Amino acid sequence: MKAARVHRIGPPSVIAIETIGIPQPGKGEILVRVAAAGVGPWDALIRTGNSGVPQTYPLTLGSEISGVVEKVGPGVGDFAPGEAIFGATNPSFIDGYAEYAVAKARMIAKRPKKVSDLEGAAIPVVGVTAWQMLFDHARAQPGQTVVVHGGAGSVGAYAVQLAHSRKLTVIATVYGSDQDYVRALGANEVLDTKSGEISQLGRCADVVIDTVGGKN
Repeated sequence: MKAARVHRIGPPSVIAIETIGIPQPGKGEILVRVAAAGVGPWDALIRTGNSGVPQTYPLTLGSEISGVVEKVGPGVGDFAPGEAIFGATNPSFIDGYAEYAVAKARMIAKRPKKVSDLEGAAIPVVGVTAWQMLFDHARAQPGQTVVVHGGAGSVGAYAVQLAHSRKLTVIATVYGSDQDYVRALGANEVLDTKSGEISQLGRCADVVIDTVGGKN
């Protein structure tokens, strides 16, 4: 199979398309025939050695995948060959940029029919990050108010939609011309930091999701 590999840390030029053997799933793993792979900043961090996750080179880049189950390993009962899936490959965030990828079954979900392969490959990391921020860490509850800084960004846009779906009051901050877009995602109120509207945020919120950082 073909895979996008790196043998050392470096710029994009270190990526090489190579032919390697098709991996086999172990216990708790599935082999996926990859139809689409997501591209995120974490992939560049791994390529440049700045991810904070220990890696052994050479390796295949990529973590987010969408495709079809080719084979299941021992102990996997939730998936069967031929099923459409999407998710992340493994805790090391590698092995996805290939025609076939082995993934931890616990990091994979069945892909809804209304979600395309391209859409499915774009969801996993940012979608799960937003979910974990809201519900695993902040434990947001229906009826509470959440402020989402950077509501038009990848993680922020998911946070707005997820919070809205759980019946939270959503106040989102944006920079510039994204107000209508974020309102369409479900924000009850949108503040433009470019025009200084963030100064209106002098009231209490139950949860603050900060995808921007800095003086925010």
